[in-house]
Amino acid sequence: MTAVDKCGDLDLTAQARAIRDLRDAIALLANDSRDYLESDLEIDPDAQLAGVYRHIGAGGTVARPTRRGPAMRFTSIKGYDDVSVLVGLLADRRRVARLLGTTPAHVNRVIADAFDDALAPVVVHDAPAQEVVHLASAPDFDIRTLLPAPTNTPHDAAPYFCMGLLLGTDPETGHSDVTIHRIAVQGRDELSIFFAPGRHIDAFRQKAENAGQALPITINMGLDPAIFIGACFEAPTTPFGYDELQVAGGLRREPVELVRAKTVQEHAIARAEIVIEGELLPGIRVAEDQNSGTGHAMPEFPGYNGPAHPSLPVMKVTAVTTRRHPILETLVGPGEEHTSLAGLPTEASILRAVDSALPGLVAQVYAHTAGGGKFLAVMQVRKTSALDDGNARQAAIIALATYRELKNVILVDTDVDVFDSDDVLWAMTTRMQGNTDIIVVPGVAGHVLDPSQQPAYDPSLPAKGVTSKTIYDATAPFHMRAEFARAQFADVDPRPWAPNLNFPYLEDGDGVGE
Repeated sequence: MTAVDKCGDLDLTAQARAIRDLRDAIALLANDSRDYLESDLEIDPDAQLAGVYRHIGAGGTVARPTRRGPAMRFTSIKGYDDVSVLVGLLADRRRVARLLGTTPAHVNRVIADAFDDALAPVVVHDAPAQEVVHLASAPDFDIRTLLPAPTNTPHDAAPYFCMGLLLGTDPETGHSDVTIHRIAVQGRDELSIFFAPGRHIDAFRQKAENAGQALPITINMGLDPAIFIGACFEAPTTPFGYDELQVAGGLRREPVELVRAKTVQEHAIARAEIVIEGELLPGIRVAEDQNSGTGHAMPEFPGYNGPAHPSLPVMKVTAVTTRRHPILETLVGPGEEHTSLAGLPTEASILRAVDSALPGLVAQVYAHTAGGGKFLAVMQVRKTSALDDGNARQAAIIALATYRELKNVILVDTDVDVFDSDDVLWAMTTRMQGNTDIIVVPGVAGHVLDPSQQPAYDPSLPAKGVTSKTIYDATAPFHMRAEFARAQFADVDPRPWAPNLNFPYLEDGDGVGE
């Protein structure tokens, strides 16, 4: 049963299910200063916007000082009259849960359950995303002056669209897919796209390129948050040929609406704020920093400015369509928003896989923000027998097999709050011995954006993106569980004595172990 978050007399589950696009999501949050802030003070999208938001609500692996805070919409963008920029919509787990109509502890279960209610998208004929049409064939067309693509730092290779959802179709099978990628603006009608190894749309591109053909795609920005969350699932949870838009349909209990693009043979998200139409060109590559020479790309989720890629595929833009007064959505690369986007699908995938193999063993999973939602998982296990000492480690192995990019797993008992890093470190300090409770699996595929995963760091690694994976078993041995019992305090509601303090774990029912 889905947990319901209450705000006064309002049922947020019902409100969340009414969300169909970004504007509905903003409307849900607009009157709550914890979740939404708007500014009409002019701001420059070139490094200044991200520099401000790092103090407001970026969080994640952003260099300190930073914090979690409200989403922020800037309505006066230097050099742009008709476009506002929204950042940080998903940069807080509680806010994501609210937008999905549930609570922080239950949001991963709600996302996992969406697979059982999956709904395929439908095609409509009229779409808000096409209220305004800008054709690239027009002599004055220039995407650089049309849309304010931000830079995160002064060292970025180029301006980037950081929340652009690519939609493409396999030229051989006709199956469509959606993924989010690093998109750099390279010219008036050219973008470069970084595809991490194994991404499905890149496989579509390679098939088209092998046939000497361009691949039509659309880039969709400013969307219902459920679409972004669903799009971030990966194989094997969503195998090749699975359209992740079905997950968003399951989350909203209503199919995502698509519309035919204006200039290419592909679909777009009908209620997007902005759609870029175009083709990935066969055999054409550009250096990511060809216009800047910085040598850096942009800050990615591990918290580092990785090197600019020397050879990336090119998208030739054929049109940009928008709603009237469009909202461009972006993120601060290594911030908490990435943890939500990548981490919640990671948690849901692990829960589905472990529940299937070891029913009832795993109580909770948190894809920790220190790993950007990808590299580090904390798993809370219920031990009921001595056999579960081994089952807990088996669950960690299943997690590593379920999510290829996962690097480290920490196992804890049900009396440890997976969302509280101090509590997790306490368990690692008092319930773990390095010589018996650390399991290392060497030479396994990981992720190319982790700078430690390369032969220059460890000569035993055969290639970039290969790593050692580690399980840290910080659970008490079952036969010694009495010796590891925590001191128990009286269960007293503190609110009558401290009415002005905030106790969110009491208000939303997200106590440890629930």
